[in-house]
Amino acid sequence: MTADIAFTHDEGWTPVSPRLITARRITLLLAYLLVAAAVVALILIPAVPRWIPAVVGVGAVVVLVWLWWLIGRRVRSFGYAERGDDLLVTSGILFRRLVIVPYGRMQLVDVKAGPIDRMLGVTTVQLHTAAATTDASIPGLVPDVAASLRDRLAQRGEARSAGL
Repeated sequence: MTADIAFTHDEGWTPVSPRLITARRITLLLAYLLVAAAVVALILIPAVPRWIPAVVGVGAVVVLVWLWWLIGRRVRSFGYAERGDDLLVTSGILFRRLVIVPYGRMQLVDVKAGPIDRMLGVTTVQLHTAAATTDASIPGLVPDVAASLRDRLAQRGEARSAGL
């Protein structure tokens, strides 16, 4: 399989849930509450010239709009494909990443979700292998899909490692 084919969500590739976009954007807005508090603090300090909070506020809004757009693009870049002997996980926009995890090398398949993820009905499947550099995660899966994927991967991992 060539790198160009690996990064498209064609036949065999499964994209993540678009709910992940909403979850990441809510997290971004919560982080921006701190930025807004910093701008308000700058406004309330009499020694700070008025143009400084204005510049910081405008810069923060520009970065917020850019990150808002980037989250949508980044989430749409996630995907995975189950093959006969391994699992492919792809992500990234500018710097694309393709992780190939052989089923026989999997030691642990973990499903996790934070409070915002649970509220929106998305989870992350985390794959752990003997080599820390090949660990991979698939965020933004619906809980039923994540549980099914976890069970399939664990079953395939046990079957492949039993033959070692």
